[in-house]
Amino acid sequence: MAKTKKLRIIPIGGLDEIGKNLTAFEYGNEIVIIDCGMAFPDNDMPGVDMVINDITYLIKNAQKVKGVFLTHGHEDHIGGLPYFLKEINVPVYGTRLTLGLVENKLKEHNLVSAVRLVRVRAGDVVEVSKTFSVEFIRTNHSIADSVALAIRTPVGTILHTGDWKIDTTPIVGDMIDLARLGKLGEEGVLALMSDSTNVERQGYAMSERMVGEKFDRIFRGCNKRIIVATFASNVHRVQQIIDAAAKNRRKVAVSGRSMENIVEISILLGYMKVPEGVLINIDNIKKYNPNQVVIITTGSQGEPMSALTRMAFSDHRKVEITKDDLIIISASPIPGNEKPVSNVINELFKIGAEVIYKSLMDVHVSGHACREELKLMIGLTKPKFFIPVHGEHRHLVLHKQLAAQMGIPEKNSFVLSNGTVLEMDSNSARISGTIPSGQVLVDGLGVGDVGNIVLRDRKHLAEDGLIIIVVTIDSQTRKMASRPDVISRGFVYVREAETLIEGVKDASEQSVEESLSRRSTDWATMKNSVKSSVARYIYDATKRNPMILPIIEEI
Repeated sequence: MAKTKKLRIIPIGGLDEIGKNLTAFEYGNEIVIIDCGMAFPDNDMPGVDMVINDITYLIKNAQKVKGVFLTHGHEDHIGGLPYFLKEINVPVYGTRLTLGLVENKLKEHNLVSAVRLVRVRAGDVVEVSKTFSVEFIRTNHSIADSVALAIRTPVGTILHTGDWKIDTTPIVGDMIDLARLGKLGEEGVLALMSDSTNVERQGYAMSERMVGEKFDRIFRGCNKRIIVATFASNVHRVQQIIDAAAKNRRKVAVSGRSMENIVEISILLGYMKVPEGVLINIDNIKKYNPNQVVIITTGSQGEPMSALTRMAFSDHRKVEITKDDLIIISASPIPGNEKPVSNVINELFKIGAEVIYKSLMDVHVSGHACREELKLMIGLTKPKFFIPVHGEHRHLVLHKQLAAQMGIPEKNSFVLSNGTVLEMDSNSARISGTIPSGQVLVDGLGVGDVGNIVLRDRKHLAEDGLIIIVVTIDSQTRKMASRPDVISRGFVYVREAETLIEGVKDASEQSVEESLSRRSTDWATMKNSVKSSVARYIYDATKRNPMILPIIEEI
C-alpha cells in the first residue's frame, strides 16, 4: 500500500521573534511560501543593516517552489523579498498596495523586470496547482490592503491570519470579512495559524479613528510647529495626520526616505488622499510660520540614522528643533527599542520642546488583535489544530493557553520554533524534525559575509579597543631592526599612557628575542608568542583584554 503524502508546515522565520516572517507549505513536489520579511539588527550586531532568513532549504528545493503569497506590505513581511528572489525567482502574489511597496523595493535591487508580480484582491482565489490554491480574505491592520490567506491542500484548509485586528471603522476600505472567516469555519479549517503579538492585552484593539480624533484635538489647540513621528508604512496614520493638518489649515512636509517613498506610492495608487496645496517640500518649511506647518517624519523607534533622531541631536540638515516645537511620537517601541526611543525623547526634552508620546496620551493604537479578538477568530474558524505564530516565545505559549480555553485540546496545539517541521494529514499532526534555519546578516552590499566570528571581533573592538604591535626584523642579522612600534585605538590614548606603552614594547621585545633565539621559528608562531605575552602584561596592568594584532615585517 502506497504511503499517504502529508502536508509539511515549515516556519523558517517569525517565531520566537518579531520579524523576518516566512513560512513554507510543502506537499509532495510543491512548495508555496507565505511572506518573506526581514528584521532589524539587535544591539549585539554592530554595523549590521538588517537580518534576513537562512533559506538554504528552499534553495535546495527551488524547483518545488511555486510562488510567494504576501499578507501585507510591512517590512517584517516583505523586506527579505529582493534577497529571496535573487536566489529563487518565482511569481509574487499580493494586493495592490502591497505590490506597490514591493515594486519600489525591487527597483532598488534592479529586479523589477526580472520578477513576475501578480496583483490580487480580497476575495480572489489563486489556483496554484492541483495541490494548492490560495484564497485572499480581507482583514484590518495598520496598513491598507492586508489579507489573511486560506491555503487549500489535499489534507485540508490551513488559515494563516497574517497580522490582523478587528476595526469596525477603518480609515480605508471595509472591516475584516468575519462572514467569510465564519463560512470557512463551517466548511472546515484543518489548522489555524494566528497572529500572537497582542495576546497579553485584554479586550479589543482600539479603532485607528480614535487616533485621528486625538490628532484633531491636539492640532486645534496648538500654536507651535508640530512634528509627528510614526511608522512610514502606517498609511492610515499618515492619512489622519494629513487630514488633521488640512482641517486646521496647516501645510504638511514629509521627512525621511522611507516616509517619502510610501507617501508617494500611496498617493499614486489612491490609498492616500491629500487636498491640493497641503503637501509642501521640506525645503520650503521656512516660508511659513511655525503654527502653519506639520512635519511627518520617520524615527518613532529611535533608529540612529532616522530623521527624528538626527533632529533630536541637532544633526538634521533641514529641520532644527526648538522649544517652540511640539513633537508627537505616534508609535509604541518595538521590544528591544525602548532605550533608543527613551534617549531621543530625553534629547527633545533637553532642547525644551514639548513632547507627547504614548505614556502621556493615546496617540497610538496597535494594529494587532487583543485577547477577545483572538478568541473570536478561534471561535469563528473552529480549527482542528492550532499553531500560534508571529510572536516571541511567551506570546506563542500564552496563545496556546488561550486556544485551550476555547476548547482546542492541548495535544492539537503546537508551539513551533523556526526550522521545525510539522507534518499533518486530515486527522493527525506531529513534529517530524527540523530543517536549517537561522539569521543571515546584511551589511551594506554584503549578504551573509558577516558571521559570528566577525560580530565577535566587532564587539571585542567596541568594548575593549585595539593594540597593534609592529616588529621589524633584519633578515641578514636575524635581529630586530628597532624597538617595536605600538599603535592604540579605543584602548588607551598613547601620549597619556607612556608607562603602559613602554611595558607593551618591553613584553613584545622580550617575546621576539626569545623566538629568534630558537633555530627554527616561523612568523605565525612568533606572532602568537607576542600576542600571548602582551595580553598577559596588559591584563595584569589594567584588567582589560583589548584585541592585540602583531605585525611582523622583514627588511
